[in-house]
Amino acid sequence: MASLLVAQASLCSAGCDAPARQKSFGFEVHCLSFCKKWSVSSTSLGLQTTKLRTRHQQKVLCFSVQQASQSKVAVNPLELEDPKEPPLNLYKPKGPYTATIVSVERLVGPKAPGETCHIVIDHGGNVPYWEGQSYGIIPPGENPKKPGAPHNVRLYSIASTRYGDSFDGKTASLCVRRAVYYDPETGKEDPSKNGVCSNFLCDSKPGDKILLTGPSGKVMLLPEDDPKATHIMIATGTGIAPFRGYLRRMFMEAVPTYQFSGLAWLFLGVANSDSLLYDDEFTNYLRQHPDNFRYDRALSREQKNKSGGKMYVQDKIEEYSDEIFKLLDGGAHIYFCGLKGMMPGIQDTLKRVAEQRGENWEAKLLQLKRNKQWHVEVY
Repeated sequence: MASLLVAQASLCSAGCDAPARQKSFGFEVHCLSFCKKWSVSSTSLGLQTTKLRTRHQQKVLCFSVQQASQSKVAVNPLELEDPKEPPLNLYKPKGPYTATIVSVERLVGPKAPGETCHIVIDHGGNVPYWEGQSYGIIPPGENPKKPGAPHNVRLYSIASTRYGDSFDGKTASLCVRRAVYYDPETGKEDPSKNGVCSNFLCDSKPGDKILLTGPSGKVMLLPEDDPKATHIMIATGTGIAPFRGYLRRMFMEAVPTYQFSGLAWLFLGVANSDSLLYDDEFTNYLRQHPDNFRYDRALSREQKNKSGGKMYVQDKIEEYSDEIFKLLDGGAHIYFCGLKGMMPGIQDTLKRVAEQRGENWEAKLLQLKRNKQWHVEVY
């Protein structure tokens, strides 16, 4: 793409009309086009860009970004690094913030069971957050259980860093799976039982207004006191959201106060290849940072575990259990995010592995929690 001077404004060549953000670094800058599952040259984010189409559709999820010619993306404003404590509950259900939908794009391919969308929200910099926090969304309409009252708040983990997908601190992204109910007798969809908030979000259009509360949550905050630390991240489906934020902060953004040099190890469990979320983004980190990033996928409908059954994320954990336990003994943080039903299988696997190693899992888990190495967010 053509280089631009700092003083110029530009439009993204992928077709969106958002003006590129201006920076005052005094360097030559580039407009980057991020595809739905974005991908860039494995050489350097700042030196070369490629506009790619996805395998399944022609739509491009585009963010107009200017950056200095360097390996990481410049972020702004750096004042977002100043607070010592995370922002909490700046907006509450009785006084939510009215934000604006920037874009809604389907993340998964045609063979994925269900639809998952990447939703970018413009909060104008008025609802700041930290990586690992959640936003509350109040869908429009009346609460059927409380006539005359609004719907209850639904919480969604934020899938971007504090700088958002446009790197200017004014947006946040959500990863939302559309909740759809099918009648088991007829096999037909029953819209009256579909998820109110997820369908509202996935059906939203650019410019639509949305009511935000929060941010909330401290359990999943990324510990940054030791940039050499190991972080083991285990996600199922849309549980990938907070980890996308972590990894963008670690590997994509030029954050002066946090220069990650440790190990990030991501386990993602989904149904099949078409269900993978942000896969091109993670694969790019793997190419650029092979010493600092590991990425393992568990595809339950395509892969088999060692017993010949479906491959779930806990099977991948068991496959690497010796390494994982050694890393935990060395102080690694371990995170779990996804459906509540994921945890019993994972806990059983960890307990079995601990017993095989001659360890007491309950005692070990208690110690991990005391050391603040254990982070769980399920829904």
